[in-house]
Amino acid sequence: MPSPVSPSRRDPGGPARLDHLSEPRPVRYVLIGLSLAFLVLFLFLPLLVVFTEALRNGLSVYLQAVADPFALSAIKLTLVVAAIVVPFNALFGLAAAWAISRFDFRGKQVLTTLIDLPFSVSPVISGMLFVLLFGAHGLLGPWLIRHDVKIMFALPGLVLATLFVTSPYVARELIPLMRAQGSDEEEAAITLGASGWQTFFRVSLPKIRWGLLYGIVLCNARAMGEFGAVSVVSGHIRGMTNTIPLHVEILYNEYQFAASFAVASLLTFLALVTLVVKGLVEGKSGRLLS
Repeated sequence: MPSPVSPSRRDPGGPARLDHLSEPRPVRYVLIGLSLAFLVLFLFLPLLVVFTEALRNGLSVYLQAVADPFALSAIKLTLVVAAIVVPFNALFGLAAAWAISRFDFRGKQVLTTLIDLPFSVSPVISGMLFVLLFGAHGLLGPWLIRHDVKIMFALPGLVLATLFVTSPYVARELIPLMRAQGSDEEEAAITLGASGWQTFFRVSLPKIRWGLLYGIVLCNARAMGEFGAVSVVSGHIRGMTNTIPLHVEILYNEYQFAASFAVASLLTFLALVTLVVKGLVEGKSGRLLS
């Protein structure tokens, strides 16, 4: 007769695993308490301070700061940059993840390393690289000046800098997901006569849609909140090249604290809108983000 197996040693594929309950109750309470304390100190309290300072002088002052022409220009520019960067990085991340997870080719490891490069380079340094390339005294600067092409201190420079720092997010979400899923379903579809595009849109894309959506959400949040690289290439021209984070810095340096916190709260609203959109898409499908 087989000996009984204790709950903590059951087969991993069994219906119940109680390994996570093996810690003493005081230890679990301490870990939970530390996690909650961390969230309160480093997430909820800063958010509370932002909104408290933004509304300290009343709602009228808040609305006046948000409706300022320079603030509206910063909001518009932030949304335009994100609208350009996010779709481009979604396509890039999808293509890169497809190539890395589905094919073997020379330089595959180099491509994987280059995708992670923006994570290891300071955003300020990446902004300086664009200045050295496209600035007036940079490598391509004289040629751009002769042909009246403006990249630095203009929208193209902001887009390029934001593209660089946000490029890994979608790819990094999709690569491990597509590797784990494998290509058996795609091979079966092609064997049954489906074309490459039919296989992609009817088999591959539905399998990775939640990973793609999550990567897009992360990319969008970083694009709207990027400061370092954008600060270097923008020139801080009010009403022209200032995004929301740059406008907040200028207001704060000018001791307009209520206005700076008011505009800073807009980034929180934009992040909440992004999360709401993600939740609506998940609700329509009736499935959780994989």
